[in-house]
Amino acid sequence: MIAENRRARAHLDIPLIAIVYALSLFGILAVAVATYSTSSDPDQPLLNHIMSSTSARRQALYVAISPIVLAIMVPLPIRFYRQRAALLYWLATGLITVVWVFNRATGVKQWLDLFMSFTIQPTEFAKLAIILMLARIMSSKEKPMSNRKDIFRTLAVLGLPSVVIMLSGETGSFFVIAFLFVFMLWFAKVDFRVLFVMLALVVLLVLAIYAYAVASGSDDYRLLRILSFFDRDAYSESAYQQTHSMTAIGSGGLSGRGTFVDDSWYQLNYVPADWTDFIYATIGEAWGFVGCVGVLAAYLLMILRMLWLARYTRDRFGMLVIIGVTGMFTFHVIENIGMTTGLLPITGIPLPFLSYGGSNMITNIAGIGLVLNVTKNRSLSGSYQTPQSDTSALRYTTIYRT
Repeated sequence: MIAENRRARAHLDIPLIAIVYALSLFGILAVAVATYSTSSDPDQPLLNHIMSSTSARRQALYVAISPIVLAIMVPLPIRFYRQRAALLYWLATGLITVVWVFNRATGVKQWLDLFMSFTIQPTEFAKLAIILMLARIMSSKEKPMSNRKDIFRTLAVLGLPSVVIMLSGETGSFFVIAFLFVFMLWFAKVDFRVLFVMLALVVLLVLAIYAYAVASGSDDYRLLRILSFFDRDAYSESAYQQTHSMTAIGSGGLSGRGTFVDDSWYQLNYVPADWTDFIYATIGEAWGFVGCVGVLAAYLLMILRMLWLARYTRDRFGMLVIIGVTGMFTFHVIENIGMTTGLLPITGIPLPFLSYGGSNMITNIAGIGLVLNVTKNRSLSGSYQTPQSDTSALRYTTIYRT
C-alpha cells in the first residue's frame, strides 16, 4: 500500500520529459541529415549543418518553443481541461470545417498558410480536443456506452470531426482517431460486446475503402497507395516512395553509412519526404540497424512510461486522457515505421518528435503536456471534485480490465 501511494503521488515526471527531449533533439539532427546537400561542407561543425538547413533550423525553433507550451499547460488544474473539453472540441471541429470549406474553394491542401511559408495543420490539434471530449464522456459513468443513448452520443462526438477529416483527405488522421478511440474504450472497461462492435466497424470501414478503390479504379493517390501495398508491381509508381524507403533502410546495414555522406540516398533525394513522414528511412540509412532499434527502444520506453503513469492515476478523467495520448502516439509509431519498412500501407503519418513539422511537434508536446498535467495535479484521493455521476469512477485505482 505504501509503494502504491508513492507511485500515485503528484509529481512532474522527469523520465518522460527526458525521453521526449532526447527524441526531439535527435529529430533535429535527423532532419539536418535528411536535408544535407553537397553544397555544404561535410566536415563542418554539426551546428553549421543544422543552420545551413532551413528545415533543421525550423525544427530546432519548434523544439525551442515546446517548453513554453509545457509551461502554459502543466500548471493549470486538471478540472480546467475537463470543464472546457466541450469548448475545445467545438473550436477544433469548427476550425477543421472552415479549413475544409476554404480548401474546396481554393484548392489548397489540409493546412492554412500563415507567414514566411509557415503553415498550420488544424487536424493535428483536433486529435487532442477529441481525446479530452472522449475522456470527459467516458469518465462520467462507471460503465461508459452501456446503453443506446450513450453509444449514440459517443459516436456522434467521434463521428462529426472524423467525417470532416475524411472529407479533407486526412485518411491517416482518421485512422489515428479510430485507433485511440478503441484504445480508450478498452481501458475505460466498456462491455466486451460494445468493444468488439466498435473494432469491427473500424475494420469494416478500412475494407470498404479498399473495396471502393478496387471497384472504382480511382486515381486518388491515397487510395492508390493502399492498392500498391498489396500489389507493388501493378502500382509501381505509387509504391515508389515505399520501395526506395526499404532500400535506403537496408543500405544502412548494422551501423549505418554515417551522417552527411555524399551519394547517400538521403543526399540524392531518392526517398521523397525523407525529412518528414519518411524520416525513419534516413535514420535507417545513416545509423543502420542500431539506430533503428535505438529509436524503437525510446518509443517503447515512452509508451510504457505513460501506461505506468496511467496505472497509478486514480482520477478516471485524467487516466483516460493519458490513455488517449498514449493511443495517439502508439498508432503514429506503429503506422509510420510500418509504412517506411513496407509492413503497412502509406497513410502520411509523421513520426512523433522526429519528423519535421511545426503542427506535429506542438501537438505532440501538448499531448505530453496533458500527461504531465495529470501527474502533476493528481492526488491519492482524486485531483478534483467530480459531478455526482462521476464519483463512482474514482473507486478504480488501476487501468487493467478485471
